Amino acid sequence: MIQLTTPFKEEDIAQLKVGDVVSISGYIYTGRDAVLPKIVKHAEEGTLFDVNVDLQGQVIFHTAVSPAGVGPTSSNKLEIESSFEPLSRHGIKMHLGKGAIKPETVKALAKNNAVFAIIPPVTALLGSQTTEKEVVCYPELGMEALHRIKVENYKAIIAAAKGESIYE
Repeated sequence: MIQLTTPFKEEDIAQLKVGDVVSISGYIYTGRDAVLPKIVKHAEEGTLFDVNVDLQGQVIFHTAVSPAGVGPTSSNKLEIESSFEPLSRHGIKMHLGKGAIKPETVKALAKNNAVFAIIPPVTALLGSQTTEKEVVCYPELGMEALHRIKVENYKAIIAAAKGESIYE
């Protein structure tokens, strides 16, 4: 198992290959359909700091944060999968979710030295490994706002890295 702590360095990600099992600790962002297009827009406009977001070396976990906890949503939803390339270009190093992604998304990740990791939908376990939660921006979106959470030992499998995918 490869231990990773956020923020990731380029070499942390460059060592990963499809099938690696990783343990993630530190602060990560969460977001899904409602907020990711907004974050992409801020990244493209250069206004991320206006909403208190720094993507450098970070993880984006495709989930909402609710009283029930956190659990992955399907990463291949249009609004989510279309965020992979621009967010990777602007500093995200790991996209964390579930489901198969398109070959062009796998290539975009490789181009930006970023990876996609899948995490089991085990909300109760992930809840026990989430030690802090805060809304970063867009609180009006409720549980789909952009959150920053602190995690301890989230286990995930690298599903796309270096232009390869576990789904091929």
